Amino acid sequence: MDVITLDFETYYDKDFSLKKLTTEEYIRDPRFEVIGVGIKINHEATEWAWGTHEQLSKYLRRFPWKNSMLVCHNTMFDGAILAWHYDIHPRIYADTMCIARAIHGVETSASLKAVSEKYQVGVKGTEVVNALGKRQEDFTDEELDRYGDYCINDVELTFKLFMRMANNGKFPRPELHLIDLTLRMFIQPVLDLDLGLLEQHLTETRYRKEALLKAAGVTKEDLMSNPKFAEVLKSLGVTPPMKVSAATGKKALAFAKTDEGFLALAEHEDARVQALVAARLGTKSTLEETRTQRFIDISKRGLLPVPVRYYAAHTGRWGGDDKINLQNLPSRGANGKKLKNSIIAPAGHTLIDADSAQIEARVLAWLAEQKELTKSFAKGEDVYVQMASHIYGIPEEKINKSQRFVGKTTILGAGYGMGAPKFAAQLKNFGFDMDIGEARRVIKIYRDTNWEINRLWRDAQRSLVGLTKNEKTELGVEGVLEVVPEETAIRLPSGLLLRYDDLEFEQVDENVEFTYKTRKGRTRIYGGKVIENVCQAVARCIIGEQMLKIAKRYRVVLTVHDSVVCCVKDEEVDEAQVFIEQCMRWTPDWAKGLPINCESGTGKSYGECG
Repeated sequence: MDVITLDFETYYDKDFSLKKLTTEEYIRDPRFEVIGVGIKINHEATEWAWGTHEQLSKYLRRFPWKNSMLVCHNTMFDGAILAWHYDIHPRIYADTMCIARAIHGVETSASLKAVSEKYQVGVKGTEVVNALGKRQEDFTDEELDRYGDYCINDVELTFKLFMRMANNGKFPRPELHLIDLTLRMFIQPVLDLDLGLLEQHLTETRYRKEALLKAAGVTKEDLMSNPKFAEVLKSLGVTPPMKVSAATGKKALAFAKTDEGFLALAEHEDARVQALVAARLGTKSTLEETRTQRFIDISKRGLLPVPVRYYAAHTGRWGGDDKINLQNLPSRGANGKKLKNSIIAPAGHTLIDADSAQIEARVLAWLAEQKELTKSFAKGEDVYVQMASHIYGIPEEKINKSQRFVGKTTILGAGYGMGAPKFAAQLKNFGFDMDIGEARRVIKIYRDTNWEINRLWRDAQRSLVGLTKNEKTELGVEGVLEVVPEETAIRLPSGLLLRYDDLEFEQVDENVEFTYKTRKGRTRIYGGKVIENVCQAVARCIIGEQMLKIAKRYRVVLTVHDSVVCCVKDEEVDEAQVFIEQCMRWTPDWAKGLPINCESGTGKSYGECG
């Protein structure tokens, strides 16, 4: 297979650039223009080409794309230009920026400049021409040649990086296929958007906000400004709630939607105060409006390119990208599934959403060799009800919905060493009040019931010690995880590393506290947190392998957390659903004994099948 490395140089000005627009907006905008392209096939010299759209299209079609791997540094951009403007589709998409994030973690820069310096493959140049606001016709031949030298250098750096990082047999081949699968969600879109539903939703959202403002009898400015909102409350005889700011350590107005003092005002005896709180909660956030408007704009330009970032999180999980975070579309509340319902399958097709049920809790039980819990998962028993039964001391068949929720929160939270105060606070966020004494009792029950998970936390804590003392150890069932001191990391079953860069420790009273370096500063890490990271990372490894199995037969169009969404022909729905569920229940060879299950749904929209 040929390796074609490519980099487009495009028109931009002070109002039209990737800094001001999303990738999709920029490339699909009528103002868009390719100035030139640098292209390299295998080890041959890089070429620089420029000309009219027709000339560049003819030039690009000289290359053997059907049997080639396209390599760029940010392929979501260059690959989309190649597909959307020239209708050229290589066999495989690769991306050195994605590879760099996977190898070196998300806490270090993956820019071409930073990665080139790290691997010492050359120095990224700076633009030697003033390209701001200049169309191709505005450049002199000399300027285009100099622009070409700059572009050629970027292409050469990208090619060298690919050879160093991915083409040496060290980067896991399945991860290359996952990069390709992820990029195709954006570059080769298949999902459509329901414009009518979106416009209706936007109108209803704005009307609802106006109604809340009218009921409160205040202006939007009164609600948005904390000082002005405080004055409105004072005018009604209410003392504004205060808190100590975590950032400054000083007293501040407590008007956040999670502040207890503020939320308490929602039940104030004065209906006017209640109306004010409702109006602030319902109108302050503009996310729903901006996201809906963005969807409307996209629908007018074409199909929905799904921007999912490969290796977006510390644990390797995918994340939202391009200012459209499909990972957190609302499912409840006043707006419900409106945005999810607006994402629809093309004519003659159906969406299948397969969700890996409780995968992180299952991974935890398996890693810790917590046999009874693992057996319960394998038998399909309701482990949340079982935990609730332990907590409340009543038979499983008498556990109600609220009690089950407490059991669920215990399983999902206490499994990583959560203490009583945090546990009580987490329950409170969901409207469940539990005093600290009761929270301590629940946490003790969990730990007494799952003592092997306690042992795993301690093993993880010892692994942190090993990382600082250059001691190689193993972690989890049959040593499935390797502690790698020279990298201050844990090697995952995928072959990639879960990194704790610049890991340090200090003695605090009788305890040793560990911290590692992130972009936001130093972050505390401990045994329970390591296990939480590990469970998320292992779950991601499994889902990645499952996605690749599914993709051999059906088009994967989206992944959100632990779910995989596919688009299939209507006449293949039943067969496809069976196959996809089989894939989502498949266990890799390295995870023998791990009980995996899934749930799936179908629909013409993403909301219907979720």
